[in-house]
Formats: sequence, structure tokens, C-alpha cells
Amino acid sequence: MGEKMAANRCGGTVFLFILIMLSTFVIAHSQDSTSNNGQHVSAVKTRQKPQETAEERTWEAIDVGENSPDKQESSAPVSEVPTAGPRWKDDFQEELVVRPLHSGDIYATFQFRTLWETDFMKGNKVSHYRLFPKSLGQVISKFSVRELHISLTQGYWRTMQWGQPYLPSPPGAEIWVWFQDWVTDVDGTWTELTNVLSGIFCASLNFIDSTNSVQPSASFKPLGIGNATDHRFLRYATLPREIVCTENLTPWKKLLPCGSNAGIAVLLNSEKLFHSSFHSQAVHIRPVCQDTHCKAMSWELRQTLNVVFDLHNSGQGKREWSLFKMFSRTLTEACPLASSSKVYVDVSDSAEGDKFELNPPTPLLSQEVVLGDRRTFAVYDLTQQSTFSTARSLNLLIRWKSNEAGQMLRPLLHAERYVAGFGLQTGEIHTLMYNNHPYRSFPVLLLESVPWYFRLYVQTLTITSKGKTNSPSYIHYEPSKDRVRPHLLEMLVQLPPNSVTEVTVQFERALLKWTEYTPEPNHGFYIGSSVVSSLVPSIVTVDPNATQERPLFSSFFPSKEESSFFVRIYTEPLLVNLPTPDFSMPYNVICLTCTVVAVGYGSLYNLLTRTFQIEEPSPGLAKRIANVIRKMRGVPPL
Repeated sequence: MGEKMAANRCGGTVFLFILIMLSTFVIAHSQDSTSNNGQHVSAVKTRQKPQETAEERTWEAIDVGENSPDKQESSAPVSEVPTAGPRWKDDFQEELVVRPLHSGDIYATFQFRTLWETDFMKGNKVSHYRLFPKSLGQVISKFSVRELHISLTQGYWRTMQWGQPYLPSPPGAEIWVWFQDWVTDVDGTWTELTNVLSGIFCASLNFIDSTNSVQPSASFKPLGIGNATDHRFLRYATLPREIVCTENLTPWKKLLPCGSNAGIAVLLNSEKLFHSSFHSQAVHIRPVCQDTHCKAMSWELRQTLNVVFDLHNSGQGKREWSLFKMFSRTLTEACPLASSSKVYVDVSDSAEGDKFELNPPTPLLSQEVVLGDRRTFAVYDLTQQSTFSTARSLNLLIRWKSNEAGQMLRPLLHAERYVAGFGLQTGEIHTLMYNNHPYRSFPVLLLESVPWYFRLYVQTLTITSKGKTNSPSYIHYEPSKDRVRPHLLEMLVQLPPNSVTEVTVQFERALLKWTEYTPEPNHGFYIGSSVVSSLVPSIVTVDPNATQERPLFSSFFPSKEESSFFVRIYTEPLLVNLPTPDFSMPYNVICLTCTVVAVGYGSLYNLLTRTFQIEEPSPGLAKRIANVIRKMRGVPPL
């Protein structure tokens, strides 16, 4: 018994010793693993720390200027540490140009330019957007857009009274897009793109289809870099009846980095902007070169807004303008995200102050060549504190010294259009192009896009200049197909000096189906504006280097020749009546038919389904009393 107890104690001791050894081994192993994990974590932190520093330096490189020493110091380590994605480098500029017109009106142009050094077409998935709006960036990437140009205009630009605009646009809505050359289904992509843009800008762009879009062959060349010349990847369309209102301005302002809360955009008061003679807002997206050698590409987003305030409609009664009278607001600061924020006032017509007075005065003057003419501008830099007064507000005041309207130099190129003829079967479209240059002739490219229900007779096309026939050197015509595509007519015409060239073509009105008429058919149907593009001779020398720093309003259409400048003008849209049936007749027929059915069928139905019963007249009072008495006596009633 004692031996067994000793054996049990010895076995328990051995078991306990083995258990202690196992626990010691497990604890030591766990400590080793813990120390190894700690070393791994510290190693990871050690490797991640330079990466975080690189990201922070990348953000610093974005925020500081290009030539600052901080950026040079921070950019060196960044190139040594590989990053997961591309570096985003963007820039934002804003400016306002105010031009007093000879008629006493005022012309104001807003331009906001966002430049982003990235490429959507190299397969890189861009997920971070700083200044460039994400909605437009996704559109460019998804639909393989090379260039995108949209304008929404209310009113008509009066060229003979106001001169040439900085960025022309036709009344209504206009959109033209260049797609990348690898897009296979251009028509399907075009339809999807217009539907998406309709939601972004709250416009009726979703009504654009094959019946109102064309493929110009020469009129709309790319404004950005590249040699895209295949017009199969170009689409152009207009909606001349589009009405522009606050619903279109609000999403346009949201595309700005500062919105309408800071900078020049605070002047975008919809109540004042739409109470004007002319209002046009546009969005232009194109690829541009980063430097003079064009080794890298950047994307440029240019948002423009043109407005003309009429002297008489404003109700002022005197020739005096100010920022507060035009927009009910003043400038207090520049946009914090803008690298440049300037206000230009055209003082070319009153360089000596003999016609109008500008307050507050500024010593900064700039001379720029705009539309072939050398102009002088007073410059106000909003990034400088000295620009603002002690009240921290800038309210420019323009006061004319006389009430007499000055004489404006006639534009060298002007065009207009009208419809002639009588009846509702045939008619003629007359397009007049004026060359006001005294001794130089130049060619113009005319584009006509006519809906299919106006059937053109191209054999009746006549071009006359100074009473003589003028033959075009180039003509491109695509006939229409009913309910499929419109007419497209492009021609290159030489305009003699100091002449009027008239282009006439006859058309026949088609009879539509009753479901194809608009809700207001007697108002008429619109024909979009004609587009006239030309290189107009200039009297001043233009610097062809478009990469140097210059105002935004003078750099959108770069000039390739020193002796000419590019001009694109639009004629007024045409309102033409079509043979319209009397839509009150169906209503009368429906009413008459319902009346006949109700009277005839109702009477017949009642006659067939009604049951007739003979009802005896009720007995008199004496007879009823007698029957009661007879009933009590057990005698049959009378």
C-alpha cells in the first residue's frame, strides 16, 4: 500500500513537472512571437512613415507655387518614394472683363479656368478630385470625350450695335463634341452623353437625337491639341427654342471650386443676370499642352458667362454703371483656391478719360490684342490687399461724361438671315454675309443645318456678290431623310472686299403627322442658326505663342497667323410656319360622336331592356271605406 502511494506521488510529481515545462515553453514561444510581431509592426511603421511624408509633401507641392523653394525641397524626396497613384496638380483662375459699349449698355464677361495635369485616357482610374468637378471628369472618362463644348443662351447678340463677343454662341442650346478615335458606336455614345449632360445642367439636351444632330466636315475643328480630323467622331446639335433660367445657372455655379460663395462668382446673382438683354453661359473642355514643347497634356475646363445690361431696361435713367447696380453685390475677396483673380475694364475708347470716368482708378494697365484690335484694359488684382478700400469692398463705377452715344467701328465680318416667300408650301432662305474690310477679301466657311421637314432644293442654290455669281470653292451636302436626319450644307465662299454676299436656297414645307406637331403648332417651327467661321485679316500683329501668361478672354482662339484672327459668328434662328391642321376639328368630331352615341344607343338600349307593367288607378276614399266594411261582414270587396 505504501509502495503504491509512493508510486502515485512520484507519478504526480512527474506529471506536474511535465506540465510546468510545457507551460514554460508555451509562454516563451508566445513572447518570441510577440517580440517578432512587434518588430514587424515597427518595421511596417518604419516603411510607412516615409510614404506618409511623401503624401504630405505631395499635398504641399500642390498648394504652393511652382517656383517656391518649399516645393523644390519637398518634390525631391517624392520622386524617390514610389506612390500608388498619379500626382494631381491643378490650377484655377478667374477673371471678369467689363466693356462699356457705345450705346450706353455694359458688357460683362466671366471666365473661370480650371487646369488639371492628368490624363483620363491612359487607363488610370482617377478617384480624387480637388478643383476639377468630378461629374465632368467621370463624363470624360466614361464616354471617351476628347472635347466638349456646351452653351445655353437667352437672347440674340446684336453684332452691329455691340461688336464681336469674346466667345460667340447661338440662341438656345448648342453642343458639339469630339470623341476619341477608338469609340466604335459614336451614335450610341452621343445619345447617352446628351442624356447625362441633360441631368447635369438641367437642360433639354435629352431631346437631341439623330433628327437634329449633324456631322460637320470642316466647320468645327478641335480647339485643343491633337490632329483629330475624322469628322465621323464629331457631333453637333442645337436646340434654338431652349429657354435658359435659374435652373440652368445653379448647377453651372456648383461646378466652380468656390461655388458662388467667394471670389468673382459672388456677383452671379440670377435675379440681375436674367434681367438683361443677353445672357449666355458655356462650358468648354479640351486637352491643352503643359509647356511650349507639348510633351505632356493637361485638361482645361473653361466656364464662361456673358451678359449685356441694357441702359433703358435697367431703369436707371442715366449713363452710369457700377458693380452694385449691375449685380446688387460688390467684390470683397478673391477665391482662396484661385491662383489668379483679376478684373479687367476696357478703357480703350476713353484712354484719356474724355468719354467716361472710372472709379476707383488703378495704375495697372494692360494692352492686349483682342479680335484683331489692340485694346487697353485697367487691371484690378483681387489677390492684392491694396485693391480694396478701407471698407474691404471693391465697387467699380463707370460714369459717362456725356449722354451722346458714340460711334462704333463696324465689325469686319457680319451675317444675318431671313425667310422669304409666300404661302405655306414653298419658301426661300436668304443668308447675307458682310465683308466690311475696305481692301481685303477673305474666305468664310458657312454651315447650314435645316430640319428634315424643310425639304431643300439644292439645285436652286445661288451665291451672288456685287451682282455677280460667286462660285464656292468647297461644298459638302448631306441630304436629309424623313424622320431620320436633317440637311447639312457646308460651303467655302470667298467674300470680296467691302461687299455683301447673299446665299439663297429654296425649300418646300412638309406635312407632318398629327402626333409630330408641338403642343403649340401655330407658334411655328425653328431652324437653327447658321454658323460662319473665318480667318479675318487683322491690322495689328498677334503673338502666336499661346502658352505665355495672358488674359483668359484673349487666349481661347489662338491665332496661327500674325495677319489674321479666327472669328465664329452665328445668325439669328428662323421661325417658319408649317401647314397646320385645325386641331379643334377632332374635338368637335369627338363631341358630336359622343352625343350621337349617347342619344341613339341610349334610347335603343332603354327600349330593349325596359319592362312595361299596367298599373291600375287607386280606388277612392268612399270605395276603400266600403271595402273595409264588406271585409268585416265577410262579403267580397267591390
